[in-house]
Amino acid sequence: MYDKYLEMIELELAILIRRITNATNRKLIGVIDRSAYLLLHQIATYGAAGVKALASEFQLDISTVSRQAAALEQKGYLYKIPDPTDGRAYSFQITESGLKVLMETKQIRMNIIEETTKDWTPEEREMLGKLLRKWNQSVIGK
Repeated sequence: MYDKYLEMIELELAILIRRITNATNRKLIGVIDRSAYLLLHQIATYGAAGVKALASEFQLDISTVSRQAAALEQKGYLYKIPDPTDGRAYSFQITESGLKVLMETKQIRMNIIEETTKDWTPEEREMLGKLLRKWNQSVIGK
């Protein structure tokens, strides 16, 4: 028999995933999709990064990240910085338009979270944020 709190977590995560999937299937939350948002956020926050480092950070195949980054480059949201020590290697940096679309999307997402938690106390919001961070770090083993 499982611990009742493990069962609660399992069910609530399943419901959360279903609701997020439904919400994102009905409409794009923001100007860009989740994968683009995360790549742009990572680069805007931590600076230029290569495909290998991004793939490692998000636990994705290099080919997946390369395809996503190429699509963002094509839209003018990222640009390549050649590696001076290896002519074949490069990093991606965010453009002004990439930063603009990232901030627009973040504002939309923040408004949704604010509305969803409008009846919550600051302590409850803090607790959820800390627990989600702990969950995400546990999932990737950090």
